[in-house]
Amino acid sequence: KVHLYFSVFVADLLVYIPAVILYCFSLKETSTKKKASICALCILLYPGLILIDHGHFQYPLSLGFALWGVLYLSYDWDLLGSVAFCLALNYKQMELYHSLPFFCYLLGKCFKKGLKGKGLVLLTKIAGTVVVSFAVCWLPFCTDMEQIMQVLRRLFPIDRGLFEACMFSSPPPHLANIWCSLSVLIKIKNIVSPQTQLKLSFAVTFLSLLPTCIKLTVQPSLRGFKFALVSCALSFFLFSFQVHEKSILLASVPVCLIINEIPFMATWFLLVSTFSMLPLLLKDGLLLPYAVTMLAFLSVCVASFSIFEKTSAEDLQLKPFSLSLKGYVSWFKSFPKIVRSLFLLSVTLMGILSVLSAAVHPPQRLPDLFPVSVSIISCLHFLLFLVYFNVVILWDSKNSRNQKKIS
Repeated sequence: KVHLYFSVFVADLLVYIPAVILYCFSLKETSTKKKASICALCILLYPGLILIDHGHFQYPLSLGFALWGVLYLSYDWDLLGSVAFCLALNYKQMELYHSLPFFCYLLGKCFKKGLKGKGLVLLTKIAGTVVVSFAVCWLPFCTDMEQIMQVLRRLFPIDRGLFEACMFSSPPPHLANIWCSLSVLIKIKNIVSPQTQLKLSFAVTFLSLLPTCIKLTVQPSLRGFKFALVSCALSFFLFSFQVHEKSILLASVPVCLIINEIPFMATWFLLVSTFSMLPLLLKDGLLLPYAVTMLAFLSVCVASFSIFEKTSAEDLQLKPFSLSLKGYVSWFKSFPKIVRSLFLLSVTLMGILSVLSAAVHPPQRLPDLFPVSVSIISCLHFLLFLVYFNVVILWDSKNSRNQKKIS
């Protein structure tokens, strides 16, 4: 067992941590080594990934490869970025959460270059790279068609139902997505057939991420790509089929990548994402590490980024949206105060629920009171965050200024 946990640490050292450090030092916003180091420290202190990787025990390789993909694309090394993401996707199928932003961003770059010239050449190279990467990864299974189908059934066990995949234990863990939260009031699994559940979740997920994907394809930019990674992953987490509590990490890691741009909202999101996994963390006996890492992360972010001073509409990337409201712009004057108050209320509520979940026995009639409360409150947070990130993306006025790097 010790060797297994040590192997996670080695995987961190070889794949995930180097990607984070190189990414932070490559940012234009982190003009000094001190700023880059602070940014890297905050990302590496993200409690959710620390607790899941080293407490719950999970290899960080898929997220690490995805980060390498983002890093390569930031340098316009599109083929290397494609290989890195193919490795991430073939290591863990949940990287599908990030697949559409990668696809739309690269396709958008090809469109910008012109599909009758350089764009067509780039598209052909990327397509060839993806095919070869997948072929190499799947080569060991290609000796037998039945073996391939077995792997696919294992990767996508549709017969388990809408959220059956996250219910192996008894009582089942609770999940902060829309389907599990709604099931408290409406027993969806009892009134809708599995095939209809699949179609429903697909339709809602597709519609929720469609605006972001269209915007990214039409106006590809590295900044838009990073925000799209957050929005699309969050849409998948909230609405897709068979989600696990840990899947929120697929939205959280892209949020880490924009913590230097919107430190206040990023810090808030990362705290909520860790809190949403509280029932799983308590089950694993990680109460003390949870409390320590949450406090350490919040303290470092407050000290490093002065997050409470960065709550204006401009700091939160909402200036274009506020200007589009025309007659309602005056409401934004009190916006920073409202946002800070909501943040403090949110953190207080998370703290109280964390203490109650760990120290108080729920009523006999409501044994799941605290886990359900954690799930529903987290889900409401994530829905609001999804609206926020979509507003930032769709009203983004910086994309046009970022085209010069692509063209």
